[in-house]
Parts: sequence; C-alpha cells; structure tokens
Amino acid sequence: MATYRKPVPARPLRIALISPRGPLYRHKTGIWKRSLRYAPLTLTTLAALIPEDLEAKVTLVDEGLEEVPEELEADLIGISAITGTAPRAYELADRFRKQSIPVVLGGVHPTLMPDEAQQHADAVVVGYAEESWPRLLDDFCSGGLKARYVQDPALSLAGLPYAKRELLTAGRYSLVQTIEATRGCLHGCEFCVVPTAWGGNLKRPVAEVIDEIRQMRTRRLLFLDLNLIADTDYAKELFGALIPLNLTWGGLVTTLITRDEELLNLIHQSGCRGLLLGFESLSPPALRETRKGFNLKQDYTALVKRLHERGIAVMGCFVFGFDHDADSTFAETVDFVQEVDIDLPRYAILTPFPATPLFKRLKHQGRILSEDWSLYDAQHVVFEPANMTPDHLFRGTEWAWKETYRYRSIFKRLAGARIQLPVTLAANLGYRFYARHLHRYYTCDWGRLPAPSTSAPAVPT
Repeated sequence: MATYRKPVPARPLRIALISPRGPLYRHKTGIWKRSLRYAPLTLTTLAALIPEDLEAKVTLVDEGLEEVPEELEADLIGISAITGTAPRAYELADRFRKQSIPVVLGGVHPTLMPDEAQQHADAVVVGYAEESWPRLLDDFCSGGLKARYVQDPALSLAGLPYAKRELLTAGRYSLVQTIEATRGCLHGCEFCVVPTAWGGNLKRPVAEVIDEIRQMRTRRLLFLDLNLIADTDYAKELFGALIPLNLTWGGLVTTLITRDEELLNLIHQSGCRGLLLGFESLSPPALRETRKGFNLKQDYTALVKRLHERGIAVMGCFVFGFDHDADSTFAETVDFVQEVDIDLPRYAILTPFPATPLFKRLKHQGRILSEDWSLYDAQHVVFEPANMTPDHLFRGTEWAWKETYRYRSIFKRLAGARIQLPVTLAANLGYRFYARHLHRYYTCDWGRLPAPSTSAPAVPT
C-alpha cells in the first residue's frame, strides 16, 4: 500500500480528534438536549493512547456540541465515524487534506468499508485502535505513515491507559463518567454491525476497571459495553467487585439477564438502577429472521417485572421493519410497552448497515433503496419492506414514538413502575420532545429514494 511521507513535524505534535456531526445534529445543537447526552469514550480513549514521549498537544472536537473550525492548527487529524456520520466525516477529511493536513479515518464505518474510506484519508484504521493508533503515530513521526492499519488479532485490553476525560468541556454532558469493561458481543444478530466489524468478546481485567472507577471519584456511572453480560462468569466477577463502591450505574445487557438468578441478584447488589435491553420484536418469526433466537425463550412481561422488583429501570428497544412485520405491529408494540410499564421505550427502523448479513441479503434481493449513508441512522427507511411500503414504515414508527410519549402514556408507565422517578421522568420528557419533533430532524425525503407506493396501509390512530 502507498505510504505517506512528510518531514517529521516540530514538537509538540499537534493532533486534532474529531467526532463528526450526525443526522440528529443538522440543526445547530440538534434534537438531543443536554439531559439526554452522555460523554462518548472514543476521542478521550484515542487521546489517552497517544504516547507520552510525543509531547502532543491534543484538541477534541465533538461536532454534536460545537462547530469544527474551518481551519485547524494541527499536524494530524483523526476522525472517527459511524455509518450515519460517514458523509460528514468524508467532507471534513477532504477539506483538511486540501489544506495539506494529513487525515486518519477510523471507527465502525471505515472498519466496515475501508476501501471507500481510503478515498478520503491518508490512513485508515480498521478495527479497534488500541494497538494500531500508537503504531500509526510512530510511523507518522518517522515520515512513513502507511495507508492501512488493521487491528492485531491478538489484541488485549489489559494494561491500557485510562480515558482522558479531563479533555472534555465541563457542563456539556449530563454524565461524563462513562466507562467500558468489555468489547464486542458473542451473538450474531443479522442486523448488528458488531459481529461484522469486531466480533468476539474482549475483556479488561476487572481490577483495572475498578481502579479506573476509583480514580474517577464518582457515584454515578454508565457502562457503554455493547453487552455487559456476554461472559457471565466475568460479569459476576465485575458486579461483585462493584458492590463495595456504592455506585449507581446503568448499562446494556441482553434479555438473558434474568435467566441466571445469581447474576440478576449481583447486578442489583452492585448498584445497577437502569438497563437497556434489545427486545427488538414481539414476533417469534421476526426474532428467528434476525438470528436473535435467544429472545424467543424469554417471557418479556416476567423479565420486566423481575427487574422492576429489584429497582432497575428498563430502557426497552424495539425495531420495526422485519419481513414478518405487518400493519398491526406498531399498535401491538405500543400496547405491550404500556401494559408492562417499560420505563423508557425506544423505537428504531430496521437498518441494513453496510457489510452486515442483513445488507448483503437485501442487496441480493434488490431491496436496498439508497446507499446514502447519512440516511443510515435507524430512523430512515433505506430498503423495501416486505409487507408495507417504505412510507408506511416511516410513518408507523413516527406514530409509535408520539403515541408512547403522550403525557397520559408517560404517567401511566411511570406510575406502574415507580423506579428512579426523578431520572425516568426527566428522560421521558426528553424523549417526548424528540418524538414530537421527529419531522424537523428526520424527513422522509422521497426525492432521494424511490417514490413510495400509493397503497400504503393507514397508520394506526
């Protein structure tokens, strides 16, 4: 591969790390208010991985919160992109390369589509960056930046520096104290980018996780792990070690959490007060379709009840657009959410992210409507559904959001659950704002997609 060669920059090395603005942030600061924003770990982790002997001056820019300057005083720029932000990432990369500043692209989208990303970058990082980012910086300083850096298959998460949270601007996030204990997931859900981009399950030593939390000096914490209970033995060790810290925390797990009584009790004792769970669908055929068969063995109603009994609020995620979904799916899902008192429901439109099994299947079937990555945000329809038109899927999802976040719906659910009421009420009001303003931030721009059928079934009323 081609190698970028340039004289070694004067020290201290100036590095700018950018998280580009996504579809939610097309209008100034976007739809999300501060009360629903937590600090991401990507940029602070990359900053921590910069070798100290480079004496680098590091600038972080989260474009969801601030504008990226037209010109940056930087010797090297790193941009991390997900699929929905890829077009903006490419726009920024092209701009800075025209200013003769070398650009590195990384993150999940460049990992999924490295050849595409390479057209806009001097170097592309594929996979996790813990080993390759320091190696890339060493090559850059020696004048031999390579075009492609791929994650070491033997990557370990042990002994790594802790994220540089102090580089974040105070007051811009509701919660700065975010952390990861694990990476990846052992499941192979068809629509999920994790098995395609990263796969497997990497784990940090529990002692190092606990030490980092102690150094953070916090009583509130959010785990950003994609599946905190992928390895149940590790999860039990971690939860047991959290108990003496007297924390209040939340995280992401699968519906398997209630199948192991010891695990369930430990997660409660460790201070967990909120969990995000991917229910995805109430339809067994839809769960089989998406290769999420382990959800079939769960009684969702009993699961929510058992978590509520332990004072754990539930953020339940549902996806619309599976091949087995029909006109009745929207109302059935909303009714279920209300009946079992899910504290904070979320809805998404099935999205075939590039390179995933779902994308490949729909592409083979000729059902992909657009490869405009800015629409790949889980709230636009970019494929032809099986049993409804694209327009109906879009409008049905919007209806579900609005119906779920009516005041009477909010109060009914929260009165039934009675978990973390000040927090869950604030979050519900934030999601109510989101639901009522979807039309401002998500537009069904049929000028960019094939025209919808005129035979779409009516949206529920």
